[in-house]
Amino acid sequence: MEDNSSVVEAQKPEKETQEIKDKGDPQTKCALEKASQDIDGLLSNLSTQNEIPDFVDKYLDLADDKISSHESILEDNGSFLKLVNQISELYRNLSDSGSNHGALINRIGKIQQRAMCYLEDEFMSLMEESRTKDSQASDQSGEDQSADHHSNGEQNYPGYSHQVLTTLNKIAKEMILGGYESECYEAYMITRRNIIEEALNKLGYEKISIDDAQKMQWEALEKEIPPWIKAFKQCINLYFSGERKLVETVFSDYLSLSSTLFSNLVSRVFIQLLNFAEAVATVKRSTEKLFKFLDIYETLRGNISAIDSMVAKECAEVLWNETNRTRCRIGETAICIFCDLENAIQSDTGKTPVPGGAVHPLTRYTMNYVKYACDEYKQTIEQVFKDHSKTERARSRPRNYLGDSEKDKEEDDQSPFVGQVLKILELLDSALEAKSKLYKDTALSCIFLMNNERYMLQKIKASAELHQAMRDTWCRKTSSELRNYHNTYKRETWMKLLSCLNVEGLNVNGKVVKPVLKERFKSFNAMFDEIHKTQSSWVVNDKQLQSELRVSISAIVIPAYRSFLARFSGTLDPGRQTEKYIKFQPDDIEACIEELFDGNSGLMARKKT
Repeated sequence: MEDNSSVVEAQKPEKETQEIKDKGDPQTKCALEKASQDIDGLLSNLSTQNEIPDFVDKYLDLADDKISSHESILEDNGSFLKLVNQISELYRNLSDSGSNHGALINRIGKIQQRAMCYLEDEFMSLMEESRTKDSQASDQSGEDQSADHHSNGEQNYPGYSHQVLTTLNKIAKEMILGGYESECYEAYMITRRNIIEEALNKLGYEKISIDDAQKMQWEALEKEIPPWIKAFKQCINLYFSGERKLVETVFSDYLSLSSTLFSNLVSRVFIQLLNFAEAVATVKRSTEKLFKFLDIYETLRGNISAIDSMVAKECAEVLWNETNRTRCRIGETAICIFCDLENAIQSDTGKTPVPGGAVHPLTRYTMNYVKYACDEYKQTIEQVFKDHSKTERARSRPRNYLGDSEKDKEEDDQSPFVGQVLKILELLDSALEAKSKLYKDTALSCIFLMNNERYMLQKIKASAELHQAMRDTWCRKTSSELRNYHNTYKRETWMKLLSCLNVEGLNVNGKVVKPVLKERFKSFNAMFDEIHKTQSSWVVNDKQLQSELRVSISAIVIPAYRSFLARFSGTLDPGRQTEKYIKFQPDDIEACIEELFDGNSGLMARKKT
């Protein structure tokens, strides 16, 4: 086997040399410290000296080498920052002295520029890389690490250790003193903006321009709204507070600059978030988009107040104005969307009646839409109408169902939103009235109107918010109309049937005229058969209304038929004649009535004699 010991020994000097280089050549380090002391002495007496000592060139050589070979300020004992400070002061003093040392000043300026570039890179690196590393360390060390950071009673900055914050503060100070304030400013702005955007991206939020929004399908854009809401709230209630404390720590010696930095950073991020809301406001309106607009409105309205306590007055005023402009845009669009429900009702001009007189899809959509708006967004949407409605209140009011004495008080207390809801319900009433005319059978028209009015009434009663908005006025009016439709239905159907049981003309000279009696029974049987066959296919989905109708029909028909049967059935000859003309017993009639309004044309559950 080959002996590798000689190879290992040969590598030792190279390794040791590298370690010495990494730690810094002691002789070079000592020379730089001596030169640094000489420079301190020179700087304190520079105004009284005309000649530049030879050791300045030696110092600049050593400083140049140190800048070229330096790796990490965090691992430095502060000598590098002291070096940068000396170079900046030397450059400033020589430049201000008016001396004829142009070549030397240029050299110092180039060294300073290299040093500042290094500081800028180190500044950005510490803010980006140390944030991640320290965040992980913070998660691991937990309470031990946070104890140091809370020693002054201040909240810790997420992801930055005390050492990193101190170093960032020192770097910022040297860059500003050296005349590189704008570079430090931009480095901080770019880094922190990127970090915030990265945090927002993790919440699912991505920047979307107005052009992008207008090209997107609503389903895709709609999915971006919840992440935006979360990002907006996080920024207002968490990120911005931390950012203010961070910038005040890093630039603690320059509070005016830190205030400007923070205001500009907040403004850029905030305006970016507002641009998303503006982009959503430009999309084509449709009724299903209302509730997402209200979500955005709630977010803008409920979180903006925190801005006042964060940024300078001038910046806060700008952000307030921008937010209010966007909020107005969203609010006005939301009103237009809600009012577009009027157009949806008026444009539903279908000429095909709903089978069986059932609840019309327009009724279901409108009532569920209004109910959801009241149940989930009543406070917000009322505020939107109050603050942003441009329609004159008198023009938006529906016809009034009250007497003149109640009218004024009702309208005075009525909010613009409630007025709009009443107008929508009035339009729906009118649309349903027109659609009821599509039925050739008046009785079926009444069933259709009863179904739809009952559906509207039940939806209002099922919503505490909507019922409170409508009060009892609309409910009383609708209940009254339901009774009218019910009476009209009975008159058009069952009162005509009862005419077959009329006793007039049955008695002549005290005797029952059998042919007339037989004709009355035949007419009753035929008419009842037809009613049952037809109205069994009609639909009444509301079980309570269905029961009410059946009970009222039975109350009309059964007693009258029972009385007629008891009075005249004995007149007919027993046997086949009775069976031929008396097809129904009262129980059969009642059973048939119980089959009405199920939407089926089934066989009658009759029991013949």
